[in-house]
Amino acid sequence: MRIMGIDPGYAIVGVGIVDYHRNRFSTLEYGAITTTPDQLFPKRLQTIYEDYTTLLDRFHPEAVSIEKLYFGNNVTTGIDVAQARGLILLGAAQRNIPVFEYSPVQIKQAVVGYGNAEKHQVIYMTTKLLNLKQAPKPDDVADALAVAITHAHCCGIVH
Repeated sequence: MRIMGIDPGYAIVGVGIVDYHRNRFSTLEYGAITTTPDQLFPKRLQTIYEDYTTLLDRFHPEAVSIEKLYFGNNVTTGIDVAQARGLILLGAAQRNIPVFEYSPVQIKQAVVGYGNAEKHQVIYMTTKLLNLKQAPKPDDVADALAVAITHAHCCGIVH
């Protein structure tokens, strides 16, 4: 199964694409879609959508897994991230690719085996499970790969 993991954002969207067959991972691609604060917000969204859909069309994932949105103290930032997240859902829906959503606790449980794991533990295990030479940077990319691993290990809520 080919899985595209996404850590949504509007400054950085983490992306990780893995194949999972017979309990083995192959990492095909990982990186970040980035925008800059000097861009108008609609232009940032356009960049995210175009870069993301280019990856969908290039890799043809069978599933997109995405980290659930968490609104901390900054609701304005959360709303902006939600708009970018909507584009992720749209791009997958236009291609009939199912989208699965996972909470941070589910991701930590699937990758580390402990739902209250710390970020450095998730990054370490993601690096080991995917047999990467070094930890993916920035953390958003490691998070995207972790959510792809999570989908390979369990079933999520399809949207």
